[in-house]
Amino acid sequence: CEESGLIVALLNDKLRNVPPKLLPFVIGFVGTVGNLASDTAMVVIPPLAAILYIGIGKHPLVGMIAGYAGAQGGFSANLMVAGTDALLQGITNNVLDGFLGEGVYHVDVTCNWIFMFASTFMCSIVIGLVCNLLVDKRFGEYDRSKAMVDIKVEDVTPEEKKGLGRAGLAMLIYLAIVLVGYFVGPLAKITEDGKRVLVGSPLISNLIPILFFFFIIPGIVFGYTTKKFQSTKDINKAMTHQMQLMGSYVVFCFFCGQFNNLFNWTKLGTVFAISGADALSKAGFTGFGMIVSLILLTGFINLLVPSGSAKWAILAPVFIPMLILLGYHPGFIQLIYRLGDSPTNAFTPLSPYIWVTLGVAQAKYDKDAQIGTLAAGLFPIGIALQIAWIIMLGLWMLAGLPIGPGVGIEVPAELAALVIQ
Repeated sequence: CEESGLIVALLNDKLRNVPPKLLPFVIGFVGTVGNLASDTAMVVIPPLAAILYIGIGKHPLVGMIAGYAGAQGGFSANLMVAGTDALLQGITNNVLDGFLGEGVYHVDVTCNWIFMFASTFMCSIVIGLVCNLLVDKRFGEYDRSKAMVDIKVEDVTPEEKKGLGRAGLAMLIYLAIVLVGYFVGPLAKITEDGKRVLVGSPLISNLIPILFFFFIIPGIVFGYTTKKFQSTKDINKAMTHQMQLMGSYVVFCFFCGQFNNLFNWTKLGTVFAISGADALSKAGFTGFGMIVSLILLTGFINLLVPSGSAKWAILAPVFIPMLILLGYHPGFIQLIYRLGDSPTNAFTPLSPYIWVTLGVAQAKYDKDAQIGTLAAGLFPIGIALQIAWIIMLGLWMLAGLPIGPGVGIEVPAELAALVIQ
């Protein structure tokens, strides 16, 4: 989708003519949902948001801050299951294998989906409110004489409009096929009484390849319509280029695997978990206060280690066994980590993407902009997101709502029995 130009064209076409007061809410929403494209959102969305802000006569750096806050601060939230869910789930299940035994108990990739679906709207509201009430006023009117380039809002070409229409049609046809596969075909789990259920179904267990085709089909259709793709060789080049960007991630996976297996082999994670759980129980520090403390601890570590997967690889072997022993579901433990990991992403100076955003700001809109210029707008957004997420989690727990299909707060009975054994 990125290589064909579909993402940029879609954002450029659909975010026009948005009322000025609503624009930061919409940009925050798009930035949050943009993590479907992983780190691409942090590079693509802030510059587009700046152009949209100029189009309504506002300061472009506020637009960049709103887009960056959505893509980074709201990184865990999404309307759909994203790559982050699959990545963290893999680490979680690896730790469960070491703690309980190979394949004894696993969480699904959708274990946080319901909570994260709702969080998408919460992030959009918080980002929009903070931008309108604080950030917009701080930056004030934009002096166009500071612009380093000729600023203009480019229109979507007729070929791109045609490509968007065809890509949308292709996506709808694909979704119809998936729905037929669930309601009539083999993608549903059939219970003993003949009912079709979602939890544990082939649709959930095969969600990654289903999402793969969900994105690649409209991307290819758009690319061929706009002549960006002329043959399968062009598609191959596009996929190869994207995988080149994953080189550092592949290297990380190697060391992550060694780290987790050493923890499992030495049983250090189990030792830390039992001693930690015992200490917390004796101190009586096992309720919501403990959960908030772990969220804030994760947020503080995130300032120093911005990679979400790297932190979870380090923290999961301790967090998961310890909190399972205290009665919490492993999917909920993963959620606790994610709520601490995301908000401080918005303003940590160790993220490479904040420097990319600053570089664009200096090159195009304000040569005098510094890292503090962005941080001054991003910091209140990150703090507001953290507070809102903690409040939301508390209300969610009081209501006893599931955080994912078939996933609650407490450890399930079958897992509790295994832990006791």
